Amino acid sequence: MSISHFIREIGRGKHGARDLSREQAADLMGQVLDGKVSDMQLGAFCIAMRVKGETADEMAGCLDATHQRLNTLSNHGGSPIVVLPSYNGSRRLPLLTPLLALLLNQQGLRVLVHGGNTEDTRVSTADVMQALGLPVLNTMRPLQAHETAYVPTEVLCPGLWQLLQVRRQIGLRNTGHSLVKLMNPIAGPSLLVASYTHPEYEASMLQTLQMTQAHAMLLRGTEGEPVADPRRMRKSVLLLGGDIHETHDPQDQTSAEHAAYPMGLDVLATAHYIRTLAQTPNAVPAPLQQQVSLLCKLATAIR
Repeated sequence: MSISHFIREIGRGKHGARDLSREQAADLMGQVLDGKVSDMQLGAFCIAMRVKGETADEMAGCLDATHQRLNTLSNHGGSPIVVLPSYNGSRRLPLLTPLLALLLNQQGLRVLVHGGNTEDTRVSTADVMQALGLPVLNTMRPLQAHETAYVPTEVLCPGLWQLLQVRRQIGLRNTGHSLVKLMNPIAGPSLLVASYTHPEYEASMLQTLQMTQAHAMLLRGTEGEPVADPRRMRKSVLLLGGDIHETHDPQDQTSAEHAAYPMGLDVLATAHYIRTLAQTPNAVPAPLQQQVSLLCKLATAIR
């Protein structure tokens, strides 16, 4: 098999490239994840899609192929599990994705964080969660009550992990980096927190979540992480079964009491900061408090 015929369609440049159907994208991504393409074809695919940009149909097809190959975590009863895809890490602001998970735990929700590093210049969620003493799953198992756990991408889907690592060779993000932010490895009730870095991704990600009938929150995250910016309120969209349930748009209101925010914390300092905030809820930045409140409300609606 070969993906050369797909590359001919998507590789004609920004204005000449043709979009793939959902079925074509699933075929292409399936071959990529199964390791059936050459290194040259894989590089061509990554560059062509980076130039063209992914459509919602293409992302839905890539998710179809991924979910067929995904090691999933079962949730057969009780409340939905909140899924936090964490792949960016932090460069300047403290990495607060683990804090979001702990705050959701305090409200009675279980949380699965999945992620992996594709560059080494940022503080990673895996390292911070390890410093916090939170469990890392090497095999998939049910989560206990009030549990937060981290699962590496290579445990979920080895082929997807290999696709993400292409960034180290060519220096650019690829379709895999968009895909993981929409990927949900839970078999059963769940709530995905999907985040985008640049505003142009909002529309396509929203359309993909609608097409895949997701229960989800979509927001512009902090440095690409699925956690609200602690310095300001930003827009978030809540979906139930792919339908827009609520939209919150505070027009980037700055949270004055947290406008001055610590910068450049390392792993151990970040873990200490998270412990402090988790033990003093009133000190948690208002945008994170609002995000937790919205997620709890949405989780209740899923039940």
